[in-house]
Amino acid sequence: MPTPSTPAQARLNNIKTSSTIVLDTLELLANASNLPFLKPITLTARSLLNLSVNKNKCTEMMEQVYEVLHGILRLHVQSDTGHLSPNLLKHIAEFTETLYKVHTFVQAQQDTNKFKQILRRGEMNALLKDCTAELQQALSTFKLQGVSLLIGARQTHEYENQVYQEVLHLIDSQLNEESSDGASTINQVFSADHNSSNSLSLLPSEPKIFYGRESEVSDILKAFSQGTPRIAVLGPGGMGKTTLAKAILRCEDIAMRYIDHRFFVSCESALTKVELTILIGAHLGLKGSKDLTQALIQHFSCGPPCLLVLDNLETLWEQVQFQGAIEEFLSLLAEVKHIALIVTMRGGERPAKVQWTRPFLQPLMPLVQQAARQTFEAIADDVHNAEDVEKVLLLTGNVPLPIDLVSHLVASDGCINVLSRWAEEATAMISRGHDKGSNFDLSISLSLTSPRMKSVPDSRNLLGLLSMLPDGLSDLELQQSKLPIDNILTCKAALIRTSLAYQDKQKRLRVLVPIQEYMQQYYPPTPTLTNPLLSHFQELLKTYTETSETQEIVRRIIPNFANIQNLLSPGL
Repeated sequence: MPTPSTPAQARLNNIKTSSTIVLDTLELLANASNLPFLKPITLTARSLLNLSVNKNKCTEMMEQVYEVLHGILRLHVQSDTGHLSPNLLKHIAEFTETLYKVHTFVQAQQDTNKFKQILRRGEMNALLKDCTAELQQALSTFKLQGVSLLIGARQTHEYENQVYQEVLHLIDSQLNEESSDGASTINQVFSADHNSSNSLSLLPSEPKIFYGRESEVSDILKAFSQGTPRIAVLGPGGMGKTTLAKAILRCEDIAMRYIDHRFFVSCESALTKVELTILIGAHLGLKGSKDLTQALIQHFSCGPPCLLVLDNLETLWEQVQFQGAIEEFLSLLAEVKHIALIVTMRGGERPAKVQWTRPFLQPLMPLVQQAARQTFEAIADDVHNAEDVEKVLLLTGNVPLPIDLVSHLVASDGCINVLSRWAEEATAMISRGHDKGSNFDLSISLSLTSPRMKSVPDSRNLLGLLSMLPDGLSDLELQQSKLPIDNILTCKAALIRTSLAYQDKQKRLRVLVPIQEYMQQYYPPTPTLTNPLLSHFQELLKTYTETSETQEIVRRIIPNFANIQNLLSPGL
């Protein structure tokens, strides 16, 4: 005889059944119309439903997720015009991020390791607080007036099936309309008015803490003074590319030149080139369609001079299947003479098909020591021991994101405690957040798992080896040390393209300190990698002791003293 369901199990089953119908319907809409954000919402929500966690708080959040999903569905179906305002689209994008956080929290509850649960308790409490607040905001935003799980399973399912049939009818109407006049009804996700109240064009605030980028700001403003530039802001994750772009938007000269025609578009939520065009269109107050490319070009061509910032464009561009389409789209934008274009991209490559302004803006590098100290003191105050501060900054490699995260830790815990904890936790200390702007490990992980790295699998092994070598390696050493890495120069190129490594003024391949720490903690090099290099250095030393022609040998050994010391230290 089957075991009867408990009330909690019945509640969870009801959520899953009802949510599945809503998700089927949303998926139908997404596939038929290419509406932005619906696909990531349905994928994440389905994954959430597959998690087996029967805890009251998780169940409560899943109920709230269901209600928001239903609210989003009703908005699409009940719209008189088939349109959604850009403001609602913005809230749907925010809910997409909230849904990911809920998934992260619920998934973590499946872990039965008590010790790990204790270690992550603070992190999970913070995440739960975020999820609760953001779900309440979503419920308030979508103002649900339709169905609730409280009305009972049978009525709910009947209602959901009715909505499903309405969507089928809507799609059928769309297809008939498209066949007669080529227009798309369901895909008109933006209101018809093109005024500022219907756009998402609110600019991000000016960075409050911004030191050490005077040279880059000067170079960019000089480019603007000489015409209408197209600039790619490149560099590793956490180097302050977005912050620099925001600072430029708020510069007095730029504000006076473009006034209300400055647009900042974060590209992370767009999954395809079509979604990117719709997202940009939302910031301009344009009506949506399956592809807004031509509408955007016409809008910009007929409009006044403007500045368009596309932030984190690498999210789309580095995916091979979209790269050509993105480059073609950028090329079309660049052909509009009065569009000033700034893109920020993780890595060291600029997209093709655009005549980027010369001289190129060089990829961002770590801050100079004075700027790093100013940033630290702006966050943690200047009351700390100077020597301790220098030790803390040494851990960050003067990279802006780690400086920001470590400085906040010092402000609450003090330098001594932070230094003590770093010995045990390393970069995990500055990885408590849930996005790449507050989690350095996540920022590095995004680069490691990028298509450019995956296309050259051995590049991760080379990065792991370089993490043990504070002096870096020259091309000659890479080739002569007989490392068991295929296509080693191709691997080097992949690391530079993604800005996980860089070449210094002596053309030695090096890795930033925080990335060294991350790799040593999570992907340390194996002896099969380190032993050949150590043998190479030992051969050089042997040659040094056996020959009078020492000048060349000494010249090659001196730059590797710290490398040799690190390679020997595990065996001491």
